[in-house]
Amino acid sequence: MRGERRGVGVTTRIIVGVVVLTALGLVFSAVVAGIVHQRVVHARVDQALSQEVAELRTLAQEGRDAEGERFATLEHLLFEALRRNVPDHHEDFLVLIDGQIPFVASWEPRFTDREVQALAASASRIAPDTAPQLADLDHEGRRIRYVAVPVRVAGDPSQGVFVAAVDLDAEYDEATGMHRAYAVSAGLALLVVGVVSTLLLWRQLRPLRRLAATAERITEEDLSERIPEQGADDLARLTRTVNGMLDRLDRAFRDQRALLDDVGHELRTPLTIVSGHLEMMDATDPDDVAETRVLCLDELDRMSRLVDELVLLARSARPDFVDLRPTDIDDVVTGVLDRVRPLADRTWGIDATSGAVIDVDPNRLTQALLQLTSNAIRHTAEGDRIALGAVRSGDEVEVWVRDTGPGVPPEDQDAIFERFQRGSAPSGSGSGLGLSIVAAIAEAHGGRVDYRGMPGAGATFVISIPAQSTQAAPGVGPDRSEMSGHSDRTLEESS
Repeated sequence: MRGERRGVGVTTRIIVGVVVLTALGLVFSAVVAGIVHQRVVHARVDQALSQEVAELRTLAQEGRDAEGERFATLEHLLFEALRRNVPDHHEDFLVLIDGQIPFVASWEPRFTDREVQALAASASRIAPDTAPQLADLDHEGRRIRYVAVPVRVAGDPSQGVFVAAVDLDAEYDEATGMHRAYAVSAGLALLVVGVVSTLLLWRQLRPLRRLAATAERITEEDLSERIPEQGADDLARLTRTVNGMLDRLDRAFRDQRALLDDVGHELRTPLTIVSGHLEMMDATDPDDVAETRVLCLDELDRMSRLVDELVLLARSARPDFVDLRPTDIDDVVTGVLDRVRPLADRTWGIDATSGAVIDVDPNRLTQALLQLTSNAIRHTAEGDRIALGAVRSGDEVEVWVRDTGPGVPPEDQDAIFERFQRGSAPSGSGSGLGLSIVAAIAEAHGGRVDYRGMPGAGATFVISIPAQSTQAAPGVGPDRSEMSGHSDRTLEESS
């Protein structure tokens, strides 16, 4: 079996990406800094050369040397210019008179003889009586920036050129130390970025690692594991989303297992009864055949109702289980009362009206109230009272069905809304799913169903629904004290 191929982790990819982007940014900065530095050097060199030209012009305009003697010859003027001006560290001066080089001045020997001759040859091409010219000379790999100034003295037929030249390579080399320091600092910066980004990512991606570890520990039998929630950032929201998904999966798996257990347990009984009676039936006895047929049909009808109820409970977790729309709650209550009156000889009535119009599924709410009234009929006797009612209570609307029967025994009250809980009372017949269906309908509306009552004093089942879009309606009924006190007043009554 081939081993699982492991790719590069997300953390590694992010760190490499951050370091690479940082390196590219540092390189870009270095390139820009180099270009700017080169321009600065050129500007500084040109300024220095322009200053030399200005000093030579000033000297020529004065027309006298330091002792006050007038310049009678070109050689005298140029010699005095070299004597007064001291070349900078990377600068050389040279003088051309009629194509010859009588003087060269420098801070220290900077250019070779061949370079001096190349400078002289280039500068000698300048025409007399023209403006000074700035030019570059690249001689055998060395870059030189120079200015050539034509010079003449009245009364002297000689033609001269004053040349100031700067070694650009030497000027650039002064930045080598700065570049080396930049490279070292850039390397340290990359190291710091890598270490810090690793620590930050390790901390920030900790919920993802916990998510992976939790997902590996989750099995079909145990979905209780959850990821600790910390903070309020995107990863925290992801954690809450995943935990919510696990909650829904846990409920779905529990409902699925409960459904399978319920089906396996509850459907086995009618199937066993049908199978047993068919095996024991005497096919030659018409009376036995007819009796068996009635019993089998009755069991099959019970099985069909049970399947329908189980399917209804299974669908209750779906988002389309209820179709919410503005509904007059009092109309639902009176409609249910009209439908159940003929079902049993009871004293029927309405305790209170709410005057509320809220968003509910009227068909599902009617189904829940019919289930509760059917349950009340089953646990009451002829002449007992069964009443419905509704009232607004804060942000909720409460709808109830109460009866004057024996109530629910204390030992059964904690489990009456669970599936297949028929109670210990003698009248505890049926599938045991009725109250579970009521609870499912209430929860689908975002509400709940509660039992309120005392043993021997009747039972009251209250469905509480959030009152979204509540509107006032005329004829608001009594407050909930009338419900809790089991008032004998009724708006409609029959016996």
